[in-house]
Amino acid sequence: MSGFSFPSVATDATAPEAPIQNDGWFPDVDPQQLRKERRIRDSVTPERLRNAIIGAIITVGNQLADWQAGKIAVAPLALDDVPSTKIDGISRLVLLYHRAIGAYAKAELVEAYRDVDTTTAGQRQAEELEPSIVELRRDALHAIRDILGRSRVRSELI
Repeated sequence: MSGFSFPSVATDATAPEAPIQNDGWFPDVDPQQLRKERRIRDSVTPERLRNAIIGAIITVGNQLADWQAGKIAVAPLALDDVPSTKIDGISRLVLLYHRAIGAYAKAELVEAYRDVDTTTAGQRQAEELEPSIVELRRDALHAIRDILGRSRVRSELI
């Protein structure tokens, strides 16, 4: 990924960011944890981060809706109840879900902040960000495909 940094904005770093309540089946998302894991700077306001996470929850939820319905029909009360291996005491599916949310949220933030500076230098920097946005979305899609149990490679014979 590129060395892109978000512009400085004065924020109240001491204000806690409340967890985002999910639908009750998928786990809630802690913005502070996501901020730390994805190295999202304090210059990204809590409101922008919250909106990016909510957008990611919607995107991932849409992609997993049929899969979720199938699992609910078999009785699991939450994603954590779906049989899966555990890594460091956490369901592999929960880890993948959080990975997808984090990648989509960060992709949205990087995309939103790339238009801050429209000078020639800013345009070059925005062009340099394009691969990182694509890589973040790829990581999110890989996590979703792993949850669904699908391969990551699609190919067709020409």
